Amino acid sequence: MADRRSDPGSTGEHNKAGVFRRGGTPGRPDQFEKLYRSRESEQASSGGPRRLPKAGGVPPVRRTPPKRTTHSAGREYDGRGIARRAKEKRRKRVSTVVTSTLVVLLVVLIGVPTAFYLWANSRLQHVEALLDYDERPDRQDGTTYLIVGSDSREGLDDDQVRDLATGRAEGRRTDSIMLLYIPDDGDPTIISVPRDSYVPLAIPGFADNKINASFADAVCGTDEEGEEICGGPAPLVETFERASGVRVDHYVEIGMGGFVSLVDAVGGVELCPEEPMVDPKAGLDIEAGCQEMDGGTALGYVRTRATPRADLDRIQRQREFFSALVQKASDPATLFNPVRAIPLVTAGTDTFMVDEGDRLRHLATMMLALRGGTQTTSVPVGSTPTLDGVGSVVLWDEARSEELFNAIREGEPIPESAMAD
Repeated sequence: MADRRSDPGSTGEHNKAGVFRRGGTPGRPDQFEKLYRSRESEQASSGGPRRLPKAGGVPPVRRTPPKRTTHSAGREYDGRGIARRAKEKRRKRVSTVVTSTLVVLLVVLIGVPTAFYLWANSRLQHVEALLDYDERPDRQDGTTYLIVGSDSREGLDDDQVRDLATGRAEGRRTDSIMLLYIPDDGDPTIISVPRDSYVPLAIPGFADNKINASFADAVCGTDEEGEEICGGPAPLVETFERASGVRVDHYVEIGMGGFVSLVDAVGGVELCPEEPMVDPKAGLDIEAGCQEMDGGTALGYVRTRATPRADLDRIQRQREFFSALVQKASDPATLFNPVRAIPLVTAGTDTFMVDEGDRLRHLATMMLALRGGTQTTSVPVGSTPTLDGVGSVVLWDEARSEELFNAIREGEPIPESAMAD
């Protein structure tokens, strides 16, 4: 058998293309020569075939590595991270400035108003006015505020007493009683309660009498347990609740001194008397027509009885004044003007007296509720007889007053048929 290795051109494996071995087709370059043979264009330009230099014959060429770039053409690496660290520092500084700015804004927008609210709320004077007792009306739909104007001279100095013609009466009595009713659906209604309303008093030992007697601290009685009970906010609230069947949710009281301070704090209120009014006892001397009144003049306007219907005319003026004051106090030009808002809050919290459970937010709710449309009325009056030992009193119209109070108990708007002047 012939030895195949003696014939170099006859083997299959040794002559395959790509095996670095001499042989192949005569006159044509094998695969090894193709790897190192220069192109014809290169041979022509260099004058002959290119030869590989000998190892070590040519010094190595040191090339500066190109700067690497990321996919973003604007981001470069210099190999030491200087630009990157500088950029991170700038980013941190911007982030710190933004964070600090946001913190300052939050403090201004949230912290300062919150602190101001807490400070003002802490200044409110509280009194036990809404006490539970047997047969007290259950909670009802809607919200009610009993607003009492006290004739207390507390806070007035001698000059103010003289200028306002208030005198120096001891103790306190009520000059005005109003019920603010805010239904869940409908406009709020300010209801005047004549202070001479003849009703059963919630003071032991006293029968029917004028409702304002239940507020006078000089009127005292002794209950079954031997405890003395004198007139004040709690007996007044209970007297009204028993007479009307309406539950009072909030209690607000203001004295003469606070009255004047509030009006002056808002820059006066516009009131519109239909006729000229002169009353030395109230320190009042004004012309007819709409006019801006300061605190002293407005106080005289709501106190005077020098009109044909006396107390009935006065309660109309009290409603007119209260609506004007609330509108002025809740106006954005007042609320967002520190020159007006701060004195207003200071004066209000100095002089308002509220129930133990009431807070500044309840007063704010009352003011905002009156910003829209507000109805004004009075408990319908049936007659005004003069009774022995009591004097001139006001008797409610039983049918119409019951219609009015029933609407409040049911949380419904007050019907027109129950409205009165």
